[in-house]
Amino acid sequence: MNELRIALQSLKMSVKTRMQYRADSLVAALAVFIRESANIIVIYLALLKFDSINGWNVNEMLFLFSLLFLTYALVVSLFADLRDFSRMIREGRFDWLLVRPRGLLFQLILNNADIIASVGHGTLGILLFLISAGKVGIRWDFATILYYVGAIVGGVLLQGGMFIFFSSLSFYFVETNSLREIFYWNMRKFAGYPISIYHKLIQGLIIYVVPFAFVNYFPAQYLLRKPDMAGFNEAYIYIAPFVGGIVYLAAYLFWRISVKRYYSTGN
Repeated sequence: MNELRIALQSLKMSVKTRMQYRADSLVAALAVFIRESANIIVIYLALLKFDSINGWNVNEMLFLFSLLFLTYALVVSLFADLRDFSRMIREGRFDWLLVRPRGLLFQLILNNADIIASVGHGTLGILLFLISAGKVGIRWDFATILYYVGAIVGGVLLQGGMFIFFSSLSFYFVETNSLREIFYWNMRKFAGYPISIYHKLIQGLIIYVVPFAFVNYFPAQYLLRKPDMAGFNEAYIYIAPFVGGIVYLAAYLFWRISVKRYYSTGN
């Protein structure tokens, strides 16, 4: 309970810091919302012309995107310091954490919530869900609600695990922004669409290397049961909520090994 109290207090302080300039923060959150919405609008207009993408209609595509935005909104609330970790290493600020009487990951998680990105992505995710959830034929009973919540939690843990993994690489290479750009941000762009439209190589990357397919595609398949799922192992839709926990645990173990290699870069 003491750890939880400290974590919540840290989150509260982070929010207060971000909201010191409220107008600027609100405008920035609106800018994030508009930037991400632009991509959705393009897809929406394209689907009005072509009707569907490999059998996915416009509402099903919006539902697929809603999972991506909702999970990322929670990720940047929890793991923002890990997202930008290589800068902390370069500037020598990681040394501050080493002299404090708390675990290193505990200090990083919830320490610097990116409320601006969280509000922008979260608002869009909720809006897409409200628009699409009632139009895609999902029967919302206890089992589907439980699965959906589990999929959200799993998606957050999976992406948080990715941030921990790339942060761990900073102990070896210091600067890892390019690696994160290639293997996280670019793969995230692929995940916005049904992975069945991609070449087998891309599918393999999104399922086995940077497993974004378990953030939104396979959870959406459990709820929607689209015909293109026939090209994949059906077990994926059932294990999707648990993959995030596995990725997070693996990343945590890699962090524990890698942090021993840390040498300060100075200031």
